[in-house]
Amino acid sequence: MAPAGQNAARMLGHTAIGASFAQLCRARERLRDPGGRLPLHAIAREAELSTGELIRRFAALFGDTPHQYRLRERLDRAKDLLARSELAVTDVCMEVGFSSVGSFSAWFARRAGEPPSAYRRRVRPKAALPASSPESPQAGCLGLLEGALAHRDAGAISEKH
Repeated sequence: MAPAGQNAARMLGHTAIGASFAQLCRARERLRDPGGRLPLHAIAREAELSTGELIRRFAALFGDTPHQYRLRERLDRAKDLLARSELAVTDVCMEVGFSSVGSFSAWFARRAGEPPSAYRRRVRPKAALPASSPESPQAGCLGLLEGALAHRDAGAISEKH
C-alpha cells in the first residue's frame, strides 16, 4: 500500500493532466478562429503555458503543431465555403483570413492541389449529395453522423405516413 503522500501526488498528477488537457482543448478552440488573428503567444498565455510548451504539448496530444492545425482548419473552412456557399472566391479569401486573393489562391492550390475556382467546379455538384455519400465533401465522421440522422429522421417520417 502506497503512503498517503504518494497517493496525493498521483492525484495531483491526474488533476494536472486533466487541467492540461482542458487547457489544450481551449487552445484548440481559439485556433479555430476563422480569421486566425489571435497570436499564438496570446493563446499560450490563456492556456497558462509558454509558447514552446504549448507547441510541444499540442503536437503530442493532437498530432499537429498549432500552426499546422490552424492552416488545416482554414483550408477546411475555405473548402466548405467554396462547396456550399454562393460566396465569391474573393469573399471566401477574406472569410478565412487572407487579404490578397492572389496569395489565397496560391496557398489554396498548394494545399488542395487545385485553384479555388477549379475546386468549386469539381465539388459543387457533390455538395448536394447526402453527407453519408463517399463522394460528399463533408468530413468523414460528421458526414456519417449527419447522414445517419437524416436517414433516421426520414425513416421516422415515412413510418408516420
